Amino acid sequence: MQSASDRHEYPAHWEADVVLRDGGTARIRPITVDDAERLVSFYEQVSDESKYYRFFAPYPRLSAKDVHRFTHHDFVDRVGLAATIGGEFIATVRYDRIGADGMPASAPADEAEVAFLVQDAHQGRGVASALLEHIGAVARERDIRRFAAEVLPANTKMIKVFTDAGYTQKRSFEDGVVRLEFDLEPTDRSLAVQYAREQRAEARSVRRLLVPGSVAVIGAGRTPGGVGRGVLGNIRDAGFTGRLYAVNRAFAEDLKELDGVPAHRSVRDIEEQVDLAVVAVPAEYVPEVVAECGEHGVQGLVVLSAGYAESGPDGRERQRELVRHARAYGMRIIGPNAFGIINTSADVRLNASLAPEMPRPGRIGLFAQSGAIGIALLSRLHRRGGGVTGDTGVSTFVSSGNRADVSGNDVLQYWYDDPDTDVVLMYLESIGNPRKFTRLARRTAAAKPLVVVQGARHGGAAPQGHAVRATRLPQTTVSALLRQAGVIRVDTITELVDAGLLLARQPLPTGPRVAILGNSESLGLLTYDACLAEGLRPLPPLDLTTGASAADFHAALSRALADETCDAVVVTAIPAIGDATTGDAELAEALRSAAERVPGKPVLVVHVELGGLAEALSAAASTAPQPGTTAPGTAFRPHPFRPLDFPAQAPPEQSDPSETTSRLIPAYPAAERAVRALAEVVKYSQWRREAADPGKVPEYEDIDEKGAAQLIDGLLARGQGLTLGTDETCDLLGKYGIRVHRALHAPTPDAAADAARALGYPVALKATAPHLRHRADLGGVRLDLADEEQLRRAYAELTALFGKPEELRPVVQGMAPRGVDTVVRAVIDPAAGAVLSFGLAGAASQLLGDMAHRLIPVTDREATSIVRSIRTAPLLFGWRGSAPVDTPALEELLLRVSRLVDDHPEVVAVTLEPVVVATHGLSVLGASVRLAPPPARDDLGPRTLPTY
Repeated sequence: MQSASDRHEYPAHWEADVVLRDGGTARIRPITVDDAERLVSFYEQVSDESKYYRFFAPYPRLSAKDVHRFTHHDFVDRVGLAATIGGEFIATVRYDRIGADGMPASAPADEAEVAFLVQDAHQGRGVASALLEHIGAVARERDIRRFAAEVLPANTKMIKVFTDAGYTQKRSFEDGVVRLEFDLEPTDRSLAVQYAREQRAEARSVRRLLVPGSVAVIGAGRTPGGVGRGVLGNIRDAGFTGRLYAVNRAFAEDLKELDGVPAHRSVRDIEEQVDLAVVAVPAEYVPEVVAECGEHGVQGLVVLSAGYAESGPDGRERQRELVRHARAYGMRIIGPNAFGIINTSADVRLNASLAPEMPRPGRIGLFAQSGAIGIALLSRLHRRGGGVTGDTGVSTFVSSGNRADVSGNDVLQYWYDDPDTDVVLMYLESIGNPRKFTRLARRTAAAKPLVVVQGARHGGAAPQGHAVRATRLPQTTVSALLRQAGVIRVDTITELVDAGLLLARQPLPTGPRVAILGNSESLGLLTYDACLAEGLRPLPPLDLTTGASAADFHAALSRALADETCDAVVVTAIPAIGDATTGDAELAEALRSAAERVPGKPVLVVHVELGGLAEALSAAASTAPQPGTTAPGTAFRPHPFRPLDFPAQAPPEQSDPSETTSRLIPAYPAAERAVRALAEVVKYSQWRREAADPGKVPEYEDIDEKGAAQLIDGLLARGQGLTLGTDETCDLLGKYGIRVHRALHAPTPDAAADAARALGYPVALKATAPHLRHRADLGGVRLDLADEEQLRRAYAELTALFGKPEELRPVVQGMAPRGVDTVVRAVIDPAAGAVLSFGLAGAASQLLGDMAHRLIPVTDREATSIVRSIRTAPLLFGWRGSAPVDTPALEELLLRVSRLVDDHPEVVAVTLEPVVVATHGLSVLGASVRLAPPPARDDLGPRTLPTY
């Protein structure tokens, strides 16, 4: 594509799809010599005023020399990028390295001048901001560290683009021109700005799909039956408030309506704007439909059609082409192979799905990759809600199918500040971008509960049709990382609904103390045992006896809720003898009215499935008086706080927790289910309180970050990846204040004796062969050798038991103070990022998997929690009368390892084993470090849509 004078091949990796401020999409790509006509056409559509701002003078047309200059780049010193929609330019950006092509060379060669031009019709859509992010990333790749831009003072829009970007900058004014200079190194503020823009843009792109003003169903059949005709009927029957059209090229030319809906042979024939197209045609006809929709200005597509990645390699390529084609026109896609979308808002009432009935309106946002699971969740929520409108219904529902474009991450962006959604439930079969999902989940969970169940956890592969980044982390680690992000992680869709119902209408508990009361002693004892099993702190059950009346329940519940030693109440109930219907209704009203009087504590009911108590509880909530000013479902929220990863953007406005609404008390048919849901909510409530003050990453004055970087660069110069030797490992760790207990090789008995004399007795003799390393249980370690005689005897025993010294690789090491043996590991996973792990050494971590995990960088609070979160943690704190060990020293070690990996992503793996933590201090007796070029991090680059 390039001329012989060009110094680099076309950089295809600079191509990207981006979401703009209004939710539409654009393609960003390098400008090439083949773009001359597009450039001229683009320039002709720019206003004279914008041209004047760009060139500081009237410039009605581009000369041939201009066109050549603006389309011929070497992709190093001269780079141009264009934003395109439908293949045509809507904006351009260009940098020229200062000193290249005769430009002034007074500044360093790592500086470049940058200039933009945006078509007037597309100004205000955030195109320039997106281009600045991408041209900045390109410049950093080409060793440019600073941009300079000259702007006329009247060009306030462009000045705002630069000043709002968040980079460190300097501004000057000379000769009637504003000169801006800014460093391109990302800052906390520039990343916060980028994340905030990403959130707004992606949320609006989903809103365009979920809140359309008009919908066309393409593929609605002429005869009853079929997917298209079914979806058309579902939208119509739900009472969609916008305009609805039926489209099928097989319609007769004189057909004007289908089932009372205006009918057309093509989207092009519809005179009005079409916001959303639901595509239900065979896969081979979809490209033509996409082109028609794009040319007509449709904003988004829901593709129900199958025959894509789920069908094999050919289908995967069709899926990639579908996404490329739709994004070229600025459209986003849900699907293909999707079940559809639902919005129950009274202002929308959209059921563009295969669900035959509109779900009950409510406050729960529901996402499911699987259509079958989606319909099961909708059915369970409807059934458990007792058929009553309220918070336990659905606000919006998205079933993404193959999620070739719109994913769970996008929908999270929408739900984060959606005023109609208080609780988010997600069924995920795969996580396409784990880094981003964890970041978004953490921010969402700080504002509203997020409950996730992941299918296909143990299959070893993603479902067909799902492109997933490979991860080497076991599912237990992934689960721990999600919990660190505030996700309520459950194992089944039953637990998903159980937790969702509790969160949708009950306040968050302030602690784990649970009062239990009811008219069945057996149910009370079962509930008590279940609480203990889930780590809760139950109070002794209160048995009201089988003769208890509704008034007795009311009085007992009122007392329990008023008790300061109680954080939540579980009521157990068996049907009343006699008129069960009347008894259930009276009991439900008694429980509801008692709970209303003390609104700060959650109440759950465990019932046997004989009477109608669950339905009566729903009915009681639906007929109770409603406060006039409180939004449904917001009573549980604590005071607002700024989300952890987005300092530039406040979370959605929250209501005061003192405000109350009529409380729908969730009912569970088994004590174990109720208590499991409560336990998950208790842990989430604790995370929420702790998240308000997540701690800080401490600074240590003795860390030599620059020296470590120089050492790493020198070591990596030897090759692409290597495991460091003992001396190199000790040197690198030492620059971060991590001292490794010295060990000397002992290939012969005499060498062992020499090593022991150098270290000083007593010593330890260890076999470091892989099959014996850290295996004291196999006899490969001999401790407390007091003199040379004991050392030589131990050496002889080891070689007699396990083989020649060259096979055992023995070392001699000075004895460390006795304590608890632990292991500290850090690894950079290509999908999830850098992970710090901690556990006790030996069988506890290897056999039982008793390890705790946190994403790096770790804060001081997280270091404290990781030490205490393993099941064997009591051994560190004086179990059965033993002396507590120095956990502050252990926490500092964890923080130093975290800093090392975070500061130097080339450190892809660190293992410290064993780390002996004594009463005072600790000793690192073994260490290994692996270096490699770091995996690419798209979370630190410019905003871009993933390409699967």
